[in-house]
Amino acid sequence: QVQLVESGGGLVQAGGSQRLSCAASGSIFSINSMGWYRQAPGKQRELVATMSNGGRTNYADSVKGRFTISRDNAKNTVYLQMNSLKPEDTAVYYCNAALLSSHTQIIPIVYWGQGTQVTVSS
Repeated sequence: QVQLVESGGGLVQAGGSQRLSCAASGSIFSINSMGWYRQAPGKQRELVATMSNGGRTNYADSVKGRFTISRDNAKNTVYLQMNSLKPEDTAVYYCNAALLSSHTQIIPIVYWGQGTQVTVSS
């Protein structure tokens, strides 16, 4: 059993900053990638940022230069530093992790957190 627990959401004014955290726990042998996605009301879930085990990052064009993803592999935790927030960043933010639960597992399984609401007021 694997759990992903997000924290750090809330209400922030436009132009402000916020930092999200997501800690993975449970049956974890190794984590391949961790990332953040978001879903605004009436829209599909979309990628925000991901980071591979080797540190390679991928960002949505809409957040490049404003958001930074980072990982603490020793803590199985991923962070999302969000700066210069805009009202259109308002969404429920979900973290995910593609991981192996044992040394015999070959194909990573993707787990999702429960989501944390980020609201940016204008």
